[in-house]
Amino acid sequence: MLQFFMKKGVILSFLILITFVAFINLEEDKTMPNKKLTPQEINILIHKGTEPPYSGKYNDFFEEGTYHCKMCGAPLYRSKDKFSSHCGWPSFDDEIEGAVKRVPDPDGRRTEIVCANCGGHLGHVFIGEQFTPKNTRHCVNSLSLEFVPAKESGTKEAYFAGGCFWGVEYHFEELNGVIEAVSGYMGGETKDPTYEEVCNKTTGHLETVKIVYDPQKVDYKDLVKLFFEIHDFTQTDGQGPDIGPQYLSAIFYNDEKERAVAQKIIDQLSDMGYKVVTKLIDASKHPFYKAEEYHQNYYKLRGSKPYCHSYRKIF
Repeated sequence: MLQFFMKKGVILSFLILITFVAFINLEEDKTMPNKKLTPQEINILIHKGTEPPYSGKYNDFFEEGTYHCKMCGAPLYRSKDKFSSHCGWPSFDDEIEGAVKRVPDPDGRRTEIVCANCGGHLGHVFIGEQFTPKNTRHCVNSLSLEFVPAKESGTKEAYFAGGCFWGVEYHFEELNGVIEAVSGYMGGETKDPTYEEVCNKTTGHLETVKIVYDPQKVDYKDLVKLFFEIHDFTQTDGQGPDIGPQYLSAIFYNDEKERAVAQKIIDQLSDMGYKVVTKLIDASKHPFYKAEEYHQNYYKLRGSKPYCHSYRKIF
């Protein structure tokens, strides 16, 4: 009888051990699905620590791309929403929709921000500091983030010129699957032109918007269709009240496939009775130059809507 209970005890202990190991593995899968974390990253992401100010590699870092959770890899922030607050930590005035969860601190004094996917600690959010028109600052630890350059994130880029880039940028950012819309200049000969030079009509550039998009969520054809639905592609001298060669309509295609897609839609519009003046231009022959920072995200930062671009359904 004693031997029987001893065997039972061994079996029970073995089952407990298996359960414990499974629980540990489950926790590791939940908190570290991408890769193992360093002790410093564990302190921040799991134990809700804070890195010393001005010590993080993303504090003074402004390349184009997206910032992902270091623990699970979920995208959290876009580079266009990052700004310099001089507080010592990376600052963002907006997050990718649904990516960040706000949790009140137990003492009720601050609001913690965590990754909505895995719960990893990011930092805190502050409202009312007047750093940007959005009046919001996500104060994030660099150790909580992993930066992914736009060209390495599995995204694609498209280029559209349809008048004032403020309005084109505004409407494209409303489209699901578009990660970022960047205002800039394209199509001219002058290297790295300024806004004043382009406005003087001496550079040959068109005001152009670079679209960074996820091809798994939105097709290039849908981008082209939206482009034609947000501006007057029959106007020959500009766009709306904005007159000049820098405001002409054009699509800069990256390859023959994109050119064919755009041409097919232009033919479709022609069959519908429209006189399309949009030009198709080879993007490989014309580098894109990002416009000055005050042009980026222009309407959203000011809480207004475009004066010369509006959506009308065509397709």
